[in-house]
Amino acid sequence: MTTADDSGDGEVEPDNDLRNFGETVKACRKRAGLTQEQLAPLVSYSVQYIASVEQGRRHPSARFVERAEDVLDCFGVIRIAAKRLNRRRGLARWFRRWAELEETAVTLNTYECRSIPGLLQTEAYARAQIRDVPPLPTPEQAEARVVQRLERQALLRKTPFVALSFIIEQAVIERQTGGPEVTRELIDHLLECARLPNVDLQIMPLISPEHAGTDGPFRLLESEEHEWLGYTEGQQTGQVISDPKDTSLLHQRYAKLRIQALNPADSMGLLTRRRGSL
Repeated sequence: MTTADDSGDGEVEPDNDLRNFGETVKACRKRAGLTQEQLAPLVSYSVQYIASVEQGRRHPSARFVERAEDVLDCFGVIRIAAKRLNRRRGLARWFRRWAELEETAVTLNTYECRSIPGLLQTEAYARAQIRDVPPLPTPEQAEARVVQRLERQALLRKTPFVALSFIIEQAVIERQTGGPEVTRELIDHLLECARLPNVDLQIMPLISPEHAGTDGPFRLLESEEHEWLGYTEGQQTGQVISDPKDTSLLHQRYAKLRIQALNPADSMGLLTRRRGSL
């Protein structure tokens, strides 16, 4: 998964979650009959800060949320809105829609050639990956990204089970992101995940003369309504694909990749051998 995010403490490009939170604060403020200038001294924040929050251009601090809730007496509405906002903090803005779709998916197929998919990462691997990708995040941003990545992994053990298939390039593991110790822990974790009854994990070997994934990584998802959607991602961009012709193309490629990759049993054998050689 991408390591970018929009969760800094300063102003950021507005997104729907931030806008919705800002509108909630604005509605509560108006209900209380206060202007931004009148609210500022009551919550001990500047007018500029309040305006930025209401415009959806700033992530509110936990302190602001609590002060605004107490002063405006909105029956917990601001706290509820903040919880929803914080569930998305740490996710890149272009990935948030796909993350929402994942939460209700019944099937999820992932081909990855850049890094271990976020759903399968260990905390140490995630931290090593995040710290190596410029621009370097603040400690708060890095923590938000790690927390989001680990929280998304609840999907692996969610009931009723989600059918999960992963095809990962061996080169991603051979890179040893974070060093040998992090890689050993990562392989142990991959083997553990591969034993889950709803997870198929396949490794694409280093030497693959026939390869259907040369156009890059992608994902396929089946919704509760049994609609299939795709997702592709590049530098600072992500696209949810809904056109049936395009999703059909991705299905064809994924089916071919499943044949070309090692089967699940052989994949676990390869991982076990690599673990022993580190």
